[in-house]
Amino acid sequence: MDFSLTEEHIMIRDAARDFAQTELLPGVIERDNAQTFPDELVRKMGDLGFMGIMVDPKYGGSGMDAISYVLIMEELSKIDASASVMVSVNNSLVCYGLEAYGTEEQKQKYLTKLATGESIGAFCLSEPEAGSDATSQKTTAIDMGDHYVINGTKNWITNGGRSDVYLVIAQTDREKGHKGINAFIVEKGMPGFDIGPKEDKLGIRGSDTHTLQFNDVKVPKENRIGEDGFGFKFAMKTLSGGRIGIASQALGIAAGAYELALKYSKERKAFGTEICNHQAIAFKLADMHTEIEAARMLVMKAAWDKDQGNNYDMSSAMAKLYASKVAMEQTVEAVQIHGGNGFVKEYHVERLMRDAKITQIYEGTSEIQKIVISRGVIRG
Repeated sequence: MDFSLTEEHIMIRDAARDFAQTELLPGVIERDNAQTFPDELVRKMGDLGFMGIMVDPKYGGSGMDAISYVLIMEELSKIDASASVMVSVNNSLVCYGLEAYGTEEQKQKYLTKLATGESIGAFCLSEPEAGSDATSQKTTAIDMGDHYVINGTKNWITNGGRSDVYLVIAQTDREKGHKGINAFIVEKGMPGFDIGPKEDKLGIRGSDTHTLQFNDVKVPKENRIGEDGFGFKFAMKTLSGGRIGIASQALGIAAGAYELALKYSKERKAFGTEICNHQAIAFKLADMHTEIEAARMLVMKAAWDKDQGNNYDMSSAMAKLYASKVAMEQTVEAVQIHGGNGFVKEYHVERLMRDAKITQIYEGTSEIQKIVISRGVIRG
């Protein structure tokens, strides 16, 4: 076993860290307040190869491995989780889904632009009545011969307003249940496709989250991904990789809060000495460091499984479950270490605490991760 990073991995991590510190940190509080994320920063992430990290270079991607993906996601998430979720969705859900299961024509038409950041993608599974129960799709896609007609509503869609390409999960044959679900590529601007108002959220406020409406949207037959009835399996396979992305986001949020708390504890004085010298604070720091390192090992193991071609359903679920728990708990501790200053936006930790909560909810709630893990345990 070798727990050390390669020189290439260290260079990738350092490049992501430098970008986060020099480009994302300035204005991060203002972006959170205004609920915006500039197109210029998206272009810069594309230029660095962050929008198609694991995509084959022949499709415009960076051709990196999943370990590199985790390293980039952690560094971005330490500073701005709104930026990192945009990267995660575009990489784990959209680019991966198209590269793994799309036709060559679909890859040439859509993936080549998504991998460079020229286009942005969204993954549309959740509905008002189909969150954790993804089989209860109410959005329909009626087969009309040479095209499908899509009707329905999708909720909480990351990159919902700014995307050019939407992967939409819809029911084509209700009698077949989950085997009657398909996945489709929908383009912005298709007649009948409307984007609702931006959601006003607790955290990741710079992220672009919208409800989407589909009213008799005609989608060409060639925009279906995979064979007829493949949609539910496509969604589940894609979400397994997405969990690695969100686990690494949670890890980064926790690590970012810890680094701020450690720095503050060495500067803030109380009772005649820096507060890190008081056992109450020192033990908090010890617990934070240990929990975060344990989460990092789980996230790296899931990424390693993916790189090795192993089944990573269970390892990615464990990584997301634990890392998101650590993110929530340790950001609260970071605020506590900061005391009254932790409640003030300029110290950043309150934003990280707000951002942490979503990692226990999206791309499979913590409860869903326990279902995945327990089934794996019982099956052996």
